[in-house]
Amino acid sequence: MLLHLQDVTKTYPASESPVLRGISLDLAAGEMLALTGESGSGKSTLLHLIGGLDSASSGVVAVNGVDLTPLDDAGRAALRRGTVGVIFQQFNLIPSLTVAANIAFQARLSGRHDPAFAQELARRLGLIDHLTRYPEQLSGGQQQRVAIARTLAARPSLVLADEPTGNLDEATADSVFTLMCDLVRDSGAALVLVTHSARLAARLDRRLHLSGGLLS
Repeated sequence: MLLHLQDVTKTYPASESPVLRGISLDLAAGEMLALTGESGSGKSTLLHLIGGLDSASSGVVAVNGVDLTPLDDAGRAALRRGTVGVIFQQFNLIPSLTVAANIAFQARLSGRHDPAFAQELARRLGLIDHLTRYPEQLSGGQQQRVAIARTLAARPSLVLADEPTGNLDEATADSVFTLMCDLVRDSGAALVLVTHSARLAARLDRRLHLSGGLLS
């Protein structure tokens, strides 16, 4: 299994009740999973644990056979550089870098920068004519395409997407979502998608619902 969660819990210091109450989940390489649930149900928290952006209170979070639980911040950051890619709703592009430099950024950090591959991603995502522009010069849909290209350029084994089309209108969201899924499939990576959209969730291999800190 590329991703293995066993009895994962998460309780924040300021809260008496856990956000996650014992999550167990396996995800194979190449599989695409949609994670749905109401706002505040813990979807983003779970994604952050898988991505090493936060640590579990208890349980096992293993990616590609590596248990994240005992890792320090540097160890989790190394895992994100080499194995896990994250696509955020807010794009998180670097405003001082061009589109081309933003796409290359994560791949350079991981030592996997391939100019030809980055160019191909830009072409497939409709960015080839925008490589010298800066994020502020792009539409929301174009910025999200750059964020997708940046993540995939590093060739992660596992892609985590947190409401990646949540800031886009429906038509643009559908287009960006289709491109993202096609590119993830072509790369052989697995995908965990957090979404409020039952329509988008239905397009993936599997769907799980998070409620009351439990998966169903």
